[in-house]
Amino acid sequence: MTLSKNVSIRQLKALAATVRLNSVTEAARALGVTPPAISTQLKLLETIVGGAVLDRSSDRFILTEIGREVLDAAKAIEQTLIKTDQRVAALRSGAAGLVVFGAVSTAKYFAPAIVAAFQKSNPNIRIKLIVGNREDIIEGLGRNEFDLLIMGRPPDHIPIEKFALGEHPHVLISSPNHMLAGRHEITTIDLETERFLAREPGSGTRLLMERFLERLGTGHRYDIVQMGTNETIKQAVMAGLGIALISAHTCLSELHDGRLIALNTPGLPVIRQWYLVHRSDHPLSAASNTFKTYVLEHRAELIPR
Repeated sequence: MTLSKNVSIRQLKALAATVRLNSVTEAARALGVTPPAISTQLKLLETIVGGAVLDRSSDRFILTEIGREVLDAAKAIEQTLIKTDQRVAALRSGAAGLVVFGAVSTAKYFAPAIVAAFQKSNPNIRIKLIVGNREDIIEGLGRNEFDLLIMGRPPDHIPIEKFALGEHPHVLISSPNHMLAGRHEITTIDLETERFLAREPGSGTRLLMERFLERLGTGHRYDIVQMGTNETIKQAVMAGLGIALISAHTCLSELHDGRLIALNTPGLPVIRQWYLVHRSDHPLSAASNTFKTYVLEHRAELIPR
């Protein structure tokens, strides 16, 4: 017979207890069974391995060479089961596990810091961070690919729970050498001659920019140039190719260093909210609940000001 396919945990425990206690009767008492049950398990084990596991010729139970191999395997299996039991308990309690954490591209400037801060105090919970544009993130949420998400404008066609994390300001940026930089008052007429650099249609910042321009109420057809990423937009603005309405969180360092300027424009900054989101029709795992609780309790420190 094949050992791996036929031997049972019960047989291995019977062998280990008999050797440890040097008594079938004491082994039976320790395992909560009858002595005949122990004897039966030992006989079955010897049938499976094809030889004796115990030398019964003396007043002590002595392991045969085959018995030592089997007992070593039994000890290894016991340690594996102990570790598995600890791991399962950790998974149930939320002290371990995997959390798939999604973030819209605008949040990629601080989402990794959230993950790093969390894992310092929860090293056994793995966070898989996935960053994508708004459309891809919402599609993934619809397919239940994420446990939790950070986004600025949650969808209304998917059953979700959302939790406000902090303010999400949007500003109009230019290079420090732009003619409007440093102006104390910028008018709608000033903006009519400007080129606006923007993300693709349907993105959160693009929708916000379009609404801002509509609110100006001039009816003017603005010059809008589409660019693929926030990084490209920032570099283009710094190069003097145009101005952009963008999340302040995407350009904190550039604004701080003076490589970009936030223009003093009426109606700006536009303040939105960051939200932590998860589906309401799918229960969160214990690890996801641990992560959710951490983010909500530390939101004041985790979301840039």
